[in-house]
Amino acid sequence: MTDKSMRIPLSDRRVAIPLFVLSVTQIIGWGTVGLPSIVGRRMADDLKMDISSVFAANSVLYAVMGLGAPLLAKVFARFGARRVMIMGTILSALGFLLLAVCHGPLLYFSGWVTLGTAGSATLSTAAYIMLNELYGQGAKRAIGGLMLATGLANSIFWPIASLLATAVGWQAICTVYAAMLMFISLPLYVFGLPATTAPVNQNRRLVVETVGAPTRKGTFYLIAAAITLNAFVTFGFSAIFFELLKAAGLPSMQAVAFGSALGVIQVGARAVDFLGGARWDGISTGILAGIVLPLSMVLLMLEHGSHTAVAIFVLFYGLGSGALAVARATIPLVFYDKADYALAASRIALPLNMSCAAAPPFFIALLTRLGSSALLEAAILCSGTALILLLVLTRRRPGLNNAAPAA
Repeated sequence: MTDKSMRIPLSDRRVAIPLFVLSVTQIIGWGTVGLPSIVGRRMADDLKMDISSVFAANSVLYAVMGLGAPLLAKVFARFGARRVMIMGTILSALGFLLLAVCHGPLLYFSGWVTLGTAGSATLSTAAYIMLNELYGQGAKRAIGGLMLATGLANSIFWPIASLLATAVGWQAICTVYAAMLMFISLPLYVFGLPATTAPVNQNRRLVVETVGAPTRKGTFYLIAAAITLNAFVTFGFSAIFFELLKAAGLPSMQAVAFGSALGVIQVGARAVDFLGGARWDGISTGILAGIVLPLSMVLLMLEHGSHTAVAIFVLFYGLGSGALAVARATIPLVFYDKADYALAASRIALPLNMSCAAAPPFFIALLTRLGSSALLEAAILCSGTALILLLVLTRRRPGLNNAAPAA
């Protein structure tokens, strides 16, 4: 299916301004919720909580985002992403204010529940829905550009949080973050994004709610399963990556050195997809990355302790996981457009975010109790299964069957 928006260059003001707005706001959104990674121990000391309980905030955030996303599906379709993101930004600021005044677990976790609820309205999925509302199937390259920018979130905010924590303390940082959301993100959404989006036909319903279209209905579940399995691996690895490298035989300092290169490689993979993405779709990206990912793990298993093998593993894993981050957002574009994309993305976000919440404790338990081989075997099984599902999806592209998009 051809869409005129696919021919709009990213330098065009109709694309460049919304893309700039979403890049800034997504960097702020993801950068701020990463606060425990920097000040988790200080939080634990001040709140008299166990360090593991403080870091459980990440699982709470993803779980609530996952549960909230399907509930917002019809809200996105009815009111458009811009309005939802405006309300979500105000709620995010409230979440950080709760953290700023908390003195124990009750308000601490209330703050993270609030941030998770707001995240389902503002982070990643909401931004992709906004771009899809504006550009339809032409949103793939814009999403790739957005993901290049958001890959810098931690690189920007971790040093800021570290400096501010020493100067004013973590609760003051939460107040600063709330102010950033209200005085930077909110005005950008209000004045920088188009005030209206294309009207939505409320009579159209996502294929998972219909009967009588078994092939397309099955396609939705294939998409959701492939995306969720790959996210389970990559989010789980991101939480235990340094520990995995040490288990592979690297001393701590070398593990830090090897692991620090991962983010750069992932951004590089996103850049490659961004520059050449007009030549292939999200499924092609996912298949290529899905081949590289398990190969990197097999190499690490076979050459345990070899510094060369670890270096190649980090390179291949970084390329594969970076490309899969783009594929997660763009695979649904192959089958859904406009309102249907909003509904599909919101429903996929439930298993996606739940898997992101469950993966870190699952993988760290495997690593510490059964060793790195068991961890890698489980990851290969998940990523290999996802690859098979993506290969099946190649046979279900709408253009191959001369069928309408799976809506």
